[in-house]
Amino acid sequence: MFVIEFFRIRDTDKAHAVLGSVEHDTTDLEEAKVRARSMFETLDMPQRPDALRILDPNGDEVFFWNPQG
Repeated sequence: MFVIEFFRIRDTDKAHAVLGSVEHDTTDLEEAKVRARSMFETLDMPQRPDALRILDPNGDEVFFWNPQG
């Protein structure tokens, strides 16, 4: 299982503020990436996220994506 976190990035110090997270029950990281990117625009959150990351079952970051580059 992976956890997908959506967050804002503060410009001044690059701190992350998590807006929401979703568990995705799969063992395939590529599938989790596709799901995360599709949810980026459609998930109902209090603010628009700047980026997302995927955490593995141990809580380690295995993927980071920022559509702005």
